[in-house]
Amino acid sequence: MKKERLKREKLWIVIAGLILMNCLTVAFFLSKGDTGNNEVVAKVGKEKITRQDWLSEMESRYGKEILSELVDQKIIETAGEKYGIKIPDRAVERELMIVKTMYGSSNGYQSADEKKWRQQIKNNLMLEELLTRDVNVPEKEMKNYYEQNSRQFRLPDSYHISKIIVKTKKEAEQTLKELEQGSSFSVLAMERSIDEFTANLGGDAGYVNEESEHYSKEFINSIKKLKPGKWSKPIKLEDSYAIVTVHEFVEGKEYAYKEVKDQIRRQIALEQMDIPVSAKPLWSETDIEWFYGELEAQ
Repeated sequence: MKKERLKREKLWIVIAGLILMNCLTVAFFLSKGDTGNNEVVAKVGKEKITRQDWLSEMESRYGKEILSELVDQKIIETAGEKYGIKIPDRAVERELMIVKTMYGSSNGYQSADEKKWRQQIKNNLMLEELLTRDVNVPEKEMKNYYEQNSRQFRLPDSYHISKIIVKTKKEAEQTLKELEQGSSFSVLAMERSIDEFTANLGGDAGYVNEESEHYSKEFINSIKKLKPGKWSKPIKLEDSYAIVTVHEFVEGKEYAYKEVKDQIRRQIALEQMDIPVSAKPLWSETDIEWFYGELEAQ
């Protein structure tokens, strides 16, 4: 079971990387359309860095990866249409819920990027279907997999939280006082929280639940008592204090076999095939005309 969860976590890390690549793609090509490429974007003493310098460096570092990713996206879309493969919205929603509640911000998920996550998840599910479309998995094997890995298809009650971590109870009480006077939770988190990762995100710690490894039972029990939009009293941690606010409560769910049957078939098929989840095997099915020479030979 732990092995399956590790595989799943690796998959979401890959998806997070692809979303980051998409963001770079947008920034790169939007900037390419700007005719003011001699515009100075930074100065170091008397030395100037122009927009063209910046774009050239981006292209040399990320150009091939961005182009390859764009080609992969188009190939997946084209092949999906060719073979009549449709990905139900409910499958995308299920995978997104797993990302949010089980992995959350630790693997790059941020609610501001949810639209990108939906699209990337849909592309990934489409790719898995394309790669495994000719593989038959016996019904009995899929049901056995479901029974043996039932925890993989059960989501616990989860809470989307933000937190402010301070060293002393006095600091926590002062922070609480400022919140009650109308101060912004996210601003205080950025200014005051000693948890560097969440402080940079305005305190956003993603989704937590009873299965979260980094939180004590007492911490989770304190959160359970909060209503969305409210914040806690100072919560004692090992060597600090936390003030927490809950943004959203997501009720746990156990997915029935018929809801995850297709996902199980793909997982078993990919394990049997022992191949990476990559669009490269589909490249030969499509005519691609390259203008970026070195990539064609890869």
